Amino acid sequence: MKLTFYFLLLTLICSCGKDKIVQLPEINHSEISSINDVSAAYLFYNENEPDSIELNRKNLINTTNWLVNVDKRLTLNQVISKIIFLQEKKRNAEMHKNENAKNYFTCNDTSIKNLGFIDFTDVIYHLEDSNAYINKKKKSTNQFINIRVLTLDSTFVSFISNDTSFTHTSNQKELLKHLKTNLNSQDNAIIVSEFEKTLSFQDYVTYKSLISKIDFKNVTIANDEFVFN
Repeated sequence: MKLTFYFLLLTLICSCGKDKIVQLPEINHSEISSINDVSAAYLFYNENEPDSIELNRKNLINTTNWLVNVDKRLTLNQVISKIIFLQEKKRNAEMHKNENAKNYFTCNDTSIKNLGFIDFTDVIYHLEDSNAYINKKKKSTNQFINIRVLTLDSTFVSFISNDTSFTHTSNQKELLKHLKTNLNSQDNAIIVSEFEKTLSFQDYVTYKSLISKIDFKNVTIANDEFVFN
């Protein structure tokens, strides 16, 4: 079955009812705009109790691609444990498992005025800072680029090697330009992303979309992502 905008709207209405609406995060371009064979989960924002969160996953089928519909108003602190739960549920499934099935965040792609999707199947989330990870991995790479996102207007980019380190502060508009300027001279570099737990899911998805536009043969975006206090 091919996913369409109409199908997703129908799924939201049937699964959520009139009183539950997910405001999907917006991105301006997605590499993925069509997915076959899907089932969906929803993470709801409660306007009356902004600190609460509800996960509806009763329609998920292990053998399908999962569409995780997260309300853009929620924070990472609110959603991260639920997202980790879904990731582990898919990875640890023992029966009716499909190794080719993936997990996607659903977004509104403003460039096509339709749905877009961000693949997060292989992301491993850590509820800590990345210091121990970077120190352990230094032996296998020449350069780490540590991007610490507080908000999209307060992003700290640290270039860390075995013998030198410097930090640059940028906002969303400057981030890509800054990375492109500096990454051309790097060899075997790994980008490691960290996120302040109060970051909105909208800002998180915007960052994910932004960083995915980096296309350098000598740069790898780590699957490990860190959510810190």
